[in-house]
Amino acid sequence: MARTFALALTTAAALTVPPSVAATGPQPGRAAADMAVTYRATAPFQQHANGVRAGYKPDRYCVFDRVGGTGALGYPHFNHAYDNSTDPAKPTALFYEDDRGGRKRLVAVEWLVYDRDQDPTTDDDRPSMFGVPFKGPNRGNFPGQPVHYALHLWLWKKNPEGKFTTYNPAVTCLPGTTRPLPHPSP
Repeated sequence: MARTFALALTTAAALTVPPSVAATGPQPGRAAADMAVTYRATAPFQQHANGVRAGYKPDRYCVFDRVGGTGALGYPHFNHAYDNSTDPAKPTALFYEDDRGGRKRLVAVEWLVYDRDQDPTTDDDRPSMFGVPFKGPNRGNFPGQPVHYALHLWLWKKNPEGKFTTYNPAVTCLPGTTRPLPHPSP
């Protein structure tokens, strides 16, 4: 009976992990367990309305790589109650892309942790998750955002550049959906 129960648990766990991840093979110990937690915690957010109800506030603009032109993030949805979280079940942000039916499709998650000394030239407090160090420290992306570290995880859409790479070349922003560039002052 115990073996049947263990087999049922193993089968149920395999069903919660998308085939793209199952095909990549096992990850070492804690990283794999944490990844499974993230899948389970964010699966309900596949339905955009569930992410919004959970406190993730949508940005009306799609974010793309303005510097390297190597893809996009999609539409960020932040829940600032999870700023500084390194809990695999509580990412700071969800990222959605437009699907062909005019709906939003969950593609990635992100954790954001503030730099302790707010000095972008030091990194002695760099966090890591899934055995991967966060990127940064980065200056804020908008007025008032502190210097921070960030870790993107392309959990729900494959990123050909790697699952922890910031931008995904397989994600595009539809025309007219990106934040307009600021006008230069005269």
